[in-house]
Amino acid sequence: MEITGVSNNGKIIHIDTWKRALDQLYGRFCDYGSRASRDFDSEDIHQARVNSRKLLTLLRILDKNDHSGLYPFIKQAQKYLGKVRDADVLIESFQARRKSAKRSGKGKEADFLKFVIQIQRKRRKRSRVKLADKLPKLMSPELNLKWRAFLQSLPELDSQGADIDVNQVMRELEVSYEQKKQTYRQLCRQYGAETKEAFDALHDLRIAAKELRYTASAASFALDPKFHSHERLYKDIQEQLGQINDRRIWLETVQEIDQDKLDMGKKTWKSFKADLMGEIRELLQASRLAGK
Repeated sequence: MEITGVSNNGKIIHIDTWKRALDQLYGRFCDYGSRASRDFDSEDIHQARVNSRKLLTLLRILDKNDHSGLYPFIKQAQKYLGKVRDADVLIESFQARRKSAKRSGKGKEADFLKFVIQIQRKRRKRSRVKLADKLPKLMSPELNLKWRAFLQSLPELDSQGADIDVNQVMRELEVSYEQKKQTYRQLCRQYGAETKEAFDALHDLRIAAKELRYTASAASFALDPKFHSHERLYKDIQEQLGQINDRRIWLETVQEIDQDKLDMGKKTWKSFKADLMGEIRELLQASRLAGK
């Protein structure tokens, strides 16, 4: 089997080009991951996670039956990186809101957010301990051996012997995205845009946009020119939907905390919740996704 795709100038992409692209992603994943598990630098964690996602994206295309055995290793690594990265982003978001509350003279809300940040830092510390323990074990000599074997056997991985067409994969992902968008709109009409059903469907839609974005990025050299704008297009969509999802997560994060531990009156809590819901409504309206 020869794995091929169409490049900018219409030439066939040779398997060696795929191997170089894959090896670059794997190298970056290992380099950033090694530093992330030692120093917990937020950018190292972010880049290690991004490169793990790109690797997983291409593995789903090139090794869909996981003959290489790589997928579980990299997926687990992504999970541990994701726990710390999500905590980093959550803490940064609450810190920004706390500064805004202080500037607006909302002292009680600022104090409340300070307490929430302290709790999240404790949770992040536990996630960092797991990352430091688990990631080096996953990024082991065994993983390197599996990776080298994968690259060497790449032409034989597809038991059907058919060429891998990433352009077809992109078309299928676009169809899936549109189907999820229609499902989301249907649930909005049926239950309302601010219901759990609609929010869950919106999350699925964001994941579909993310998959399109990472496929367009990781396999850009092999895609038809008409797909070259897709990374930016779906990144914008993902970020737009992410802003809505983030606020939902902020609400859920605060609601998980025992209210008796929060030095926050009902009035302050209602104001905080109302502000977030107001922002969610504005973002939903701006997205126009709930429309027919």
